[in-house]
Amino acid sequence: MSFENQLALVTGASRGIGAATAIALAAKGAHVILTARTAEALEEVEDKIHEAGGSATIAPLDLTDGDSIGRLAQAISERWDALDIMILNAAMLGSLTPVPAIDGKEFNNVLTLNLIAQQALIAGFDPMMRKSDDARLLALTSSVGRAPRAFWGAYGASKAALETLVISYGEEMRNLAKLRTAIINPGRTRTVMRANAYPGEDPQSVKSPDVVADQMVEILESNFETGERFDIS
Repeated sequence: MSFENQLALVTGASRGIGAATAIALAAKGAHVILTARTAEALEEVEDKIHEAGGSATIAPLDLTDGDSIGRLAQAISERWDALDIMILNAAMLGSLTPVPAIDGKEFNNVLTLNLIAQQALIAGFDPMMRKSDDARLLALTSSVGRAPRAFWGAYGASKAALETLVISYGEEMRNLAKLRTAIINPGRTRTVMRANAYPGEDPQSVKSPDVVADQMVEILESNFETGERFDIS
């Protein structure tokens, strides 16, 4: 129970990697706050955690909805003092299209969720993370954030910017708090986003989200250096 008496927040926790990570953290003793847009799906994940003897709280919200993150941070800080683990998993793919053909409105939506909302989460929970004796923030990225690929410009740009944001935050906290940040590239994983990107791919040919979740738990248990990047195979 390496995360006993610790508080974790997982975004995009209603399915895929987010749900698997929330379940894995709870199995290690953390109380996990689950966020996503769909309350019913969050309740299913919460039920699995409770059935396994873990503890969780659901917080349905749209991360792109104005002040929702600030309200969430306020509500959580009124109940708990410190936040020990934050998993920035929620993201949207958008359309895979040539850069000149990117739709401005959709690109704005991608950046709002994949980047701007992530900064708002960091800002909202920064006071709680600074109070932790060992705060860890993991942000999920994609290989296209570091190795640009044709037609992936919008999504790749959002992930490249996210990496810079999270690593910068870790460097800022290096001498101010016991807070470390790291970047996680989950690789080829059986998720809805991957199915949308590769509709002809056999889902069974890629790894389960549970594999990613288990490795992320191992990373969180380790003494990783702030700013490290991990590729999960």
